[in-house]
Amino acid sequence: MNRQLPPVPRRMARLPLNKAGYVVPWFVGWVDGQPDFRVIREGGIHDALRFRLCWLCGQPRGSYATFVIGPMCAVNRVSPEPPSHRDCANYAARACPFLTTPGMRRRDSNLPDNAAEPDGIMIRRNPGVVLVWVSRNWRIRDDLSLFHFGDPVETRWYAEGRPATRAEVLASIDSGLPLLREHAEQDPRPAAALAELGRQHARALELVPA
Repeated sequence: MNRQLPPVPRRMARLPLNKAGYVVPWFVGWVDGQPDFRVIREGGIHDALRFRLCWLCGQPRGSYATFVIGPMCAVNRVSPEPPSHRDCANYAARACPFLTTPGMRRRDSNLPDNAAEPDGIMIRRNPGVVLVWVSRNWRIRDDLSLFHFGDPVETRWYAEGRPATRAEVLASIDSGLPLLREHAEQDPRPAAALAELGRQHARALELVPA
């Protein structure tokens, strides 16, 4: 590792490390004896929901649910991943190489043959900023594919592993919004979809740091 990482939360300290010295979250799948951070462990989403486990440390959660999301998920309030503990989520936002390195790109080469894209609108860019969203109100779709969360009790924006500035958050939202707008324009009722997106966008802007 070539940068100083934050202290590992107590519940994540028992997890294994990869060759680079990074903690391997509970949800990560292992391929040929090595962790592949792009792959979800077999049955991971089902087990996390059935046993109320933290997505990151694999230990039981409490009544609060914390999601690690990008700015566009803050607009539509949807995530493809189950919730975590608050301290585990804040650690991930400050330590994950992809989340803390704006120039890093997703690698698609040498994925397992059975790897599948997550449900929802897959935005492949690196957003540059990440939001930790704590809520008590959330639900899942019947097919367990998307997680909808309600109003937050706490939000924390990060960029490069530190608190994000207002300008950084606004720039990331502005650059990603056209992707959601394009999707809304393809809706069977584009006018209604665009109007709803406008409401969601305005609501998300209320969470931008001062």
